[in-house]
Amino acid sequence: MPGKHITDQQKRLYMSERQLHSQVIAAAKSGISERSGRRIDKRQHQPSSSIPREYRTRPDPLDAIWASIVVPLLESCPSITVVGVFDHLCEVRPDSFNPKSRRTLERRVKEWRHLYGQNQPVIFRQLKEYGQLGIADFTFADFDITINQVPLKHRLFNYRLPASGWSFAQVVYGGESFSALVTGLQRAFRASGGVPNELRTDSLSAAYNNSGSQAIFAEQFSGFIDHYQLKASRNNRGIAHENGAIESPNNHLKNQLRQALLVRGSHDFATTTEYEIFVADIVERRNRRIKHLLVEEQRQLQALPAFDSVNYTEHRIKVRTTSAFQLKRVSYSVPSRLIGCMVNVRLFDDHLDVFVGGKLSLTLTRVHTTRVKQAQLIDYRHLIEALMKKPRAFRTYQWREQLLPSEDYRLIWQYVDKHLTADEASYYLVKLLHLAHKSDQEGALGRFVLAGIDTGILPTIIDCETRYLTDEKWVMTPHVQQHPLSSYQAILDEVKCHAS
Repeated sequence: MPGKHITDQQKRLYMSERQLHSQVIAAAKSGISERSGRRIDKRQHQPSSSIPREYRTRPDPLDAIWASIVVPLLESCPSITVVGVFDHLCEVRPDSFNPKSRRTLERRVKEWRHLYGQNQPVIFRQLKEYGQLGIADFTFADFDITINQVPLKHRLFNYRLPASGWSFAQVVYGGESFSALVTGLQRAFRASGGVPNELRTDSLSAAYNNSGSQAIFAEQFSGFIDHYQLKASRNNRGIAHENGAIESPNNHLKNQLRQALLVRGSHDFATTTEYEIFVADIVERRNRRIKHLLVEEQRQLQALPAFDSVNYTEHRIKVRTTSAFQLKRVSYSVPSRLIGCMVNVRLFDDHLDVFVGGKLSLTLTRVHTTRVKQAQLIDYRHLIEALMKKPRAFRTYQWREQLLPSEDYRLIWQYVDKHLTADEASYYLVKLLHLAHKSDQEGALGRFVLAGIDTGILPTIIDCETRYLTDEKWVMTPHVQQHPLSSYQAILDEVKCHAS
């Protein structure tokens, strides 16, 4: 239009449209005349003045408080946030600061920090070489998981090859122990098909002696890295971004698990094994996308040794008169024949092996607990023969609830304790457990008794023994074949022939 300058924005729009349309159409789309378009095409158009103005068009809303309050506050408290400054101004200078000027304050503080603020940390991107580095870490599972409606507290062990992006994860129910670390690493090495040249972690107490500033290996971890011919390293304490190649994937893994749980429609699992398979499937889904990169990295990984390294800690413990021993704040029952015996216990992340005289005696499931809480794993089969001699002891046994093998038997005890005398109730439950052990039908027996209780008739011990201990009847039906007399004559003729 006559009398109006063409803006820089109109010029840029015209030049963009001119690549697709004629001069007339491009000029119309840009809001300029065709003559102005010809001048732009011939580079005869004079640009508009781009000199910024030096004056304000409205009063500065921060003029009264910027130099006297805000700047001194930013200089004395470099880590203070804009929200902190805003709250301070609203509290101490409500007469001079309008809360509607918050955006102006944010822009001004950001500009001041770019000009006069402190230097910020710099992230140095690292070159990633195939087969060179593997990174391991533990992370808390900060999302809800339940096993049969019971909340499950756990961690995730995460191992990653940064060059290819391949990862391995497994569920850890205890702490960041040596057995959990080594078990996770060995499974990760087998799954990836090789061993990297360097293993990097944070300052895990399971791997390093953190009493000093130097990276001194724990004795068992030193044996592990020697076995796999690894070079181990750790990042500086409290500086998580030095381990950024695993810290960020930790969050990615947990977010992916959260989304998969939403798609699944439930956070509840029937068993821990089902949940472990769920986690493994999610990780495998991620790994399929970079399978070609893993193939490239596997060419550079070291070969796996013929045997795994030791992934347990060994403890020498005496079995108490309670037919149990305590390890890591957990009491484990054992057969009463071991009372008074010194046993060697190999503590793995998920189980315990109990050795007597160098021979494996039994294997127990490991129980994890907190530092301030004790737990028990009491197997009624270890104690039932002794209880048969002292059935009255069952009533006031300190680990009575842990002795009952399932919720069915807890319900049975509640019923008999209410409807029978103290001695009768204890005798009934002990005999029932003894029968469950002898018949090896613990679940079926419990359901049978509960079914009788539901009908108002408590099955007697004799009823239970008749149903679950009756010997199978052996019906003898022998098959006798009658040989013809000619066969006997043939035998006699053969004897005479040899005699002659």
